[in-house]
Amino acid sequence: MTRVWAMFTIDCDCHNYWSSATVLGPYISGLWKEMFTEGEKTGPVGAFPHAHRPWFHPQDFSRKDIRPRTEADNYLIMRDKHLDRYKIAVAILTGDEAIEASTLANPYYASALVAAYNDYQIDQWLPKDSRFVGSIVVAPQDPQLAAKEIRRLGGHSRMVQVLASQGSVKPYGDPIYHPIFEACAEVGLPFAIHLGGHGGLNWNAIAPAPTTFFWETHAILHMSAMSHVASMIAHGVFEKWPDLYFVVIECGVAWVPSVLWRLDADYKALRKETPWLKMLPSEYCKRNIRFSTQPLEQPDNVHHLWSILEAMDGENTLMFASDYPHWDYDDANTLQIPPAWKSKVMGLNALEVYRRIPRLTSANAA
Repeated sequence: MTRVWAMFTIDCDCHNYWSSATVLGPYISGLWKEMFTEGEKTGPVGAFPHAHRPWFHPQDFSRKDIRPRTEADNYLIMRDKHLDRYKIAVAILTGDEAIEASTLANPYYASALVAAYNDYQIDQWLPKDSRFVGSIVVAPQDPQLAAKEIRRLGGHSRMVQVLASQGSVKPYGDPIYHPIFEACAEVGLPFAIHLGGHGGLNWNAIAPAPTTFFWETHAILHMSAMSHVASMIAHGVFEKWPDLYFVVIECGVAWVPSVLWRLDADYKALRKETPWLKMLPSEYCKRNIRFSTQPLEQPDNVHHLWSILEAMDGENTLMFASDYPHWDYDDANTLQIPPAWKSKVMGLNALEVYRRIPRLTSANAA
């Protein structure tokens, strides 16, 4: 049946949960399956293998009203409480624990785990709902293996981005990661990072050392996103691949203008360090970098927020994300953005980035 929405809404961060990571069993083989079933994990049977961050959430990452009892419930509850209720036209699946494979020192095991997740996503989630499109999750600690995974699945018509954790060994502009961007450009997909991967092999996400409480930590987790934005620009990623979009998911947005102001000022004074750059950092950001709205900052005076968003050209650089089903979920109906921007932020900006979506949804967007 054709769905007709008043507003074409694309959710750029919709988490497709599992109740147990054992669902990956059929998609992993050989030594890696043996390690997956018999090896040590940070949790009981059914836990996903990854190194843990220094902090624990004091309650739970999911909303209290979302409590699936079976694997099937994960979709059914999402459909009723999110997709249908808020008239989501397209939901970009971002998984959940799979990006945490980036924390493992063994890149071969990590790559096998994300490949298993990708196959599980394609096999078990995409067929459930025509509104779903997927993300190719990669383990960036071995960029060559990550590039191989991108090429393996990059031709799938319903996979619309490459996704890695925000936590990483180095800032993402570093040339060690360039094979990933080369593969993204080859298959025509954006490269996205999502909050996570804060443990194990990866650098601490908070400078200068781990914080004590989760609430203070959560408020400043955007620190490493700042580094990635600066690094992607400074290393000339967008000169080498001018059509590549870099999407920053779940890292807040109010910090963006101040970082760009500082980058522009320092570049003007010291540009001889990076002669390969042809534009101001803020110009690269406007052309190549996009930010998810969630978690959107919430000042007492919303006009203060809107001034900041205007300074980062938010009308064109922001894309709606709900972060379903997490505790800090953003309601599509109450998002505090300037009303004149709504059609762009809620969907049209994402259509510019995720170029495969229009072909999939032309009937539904009628």
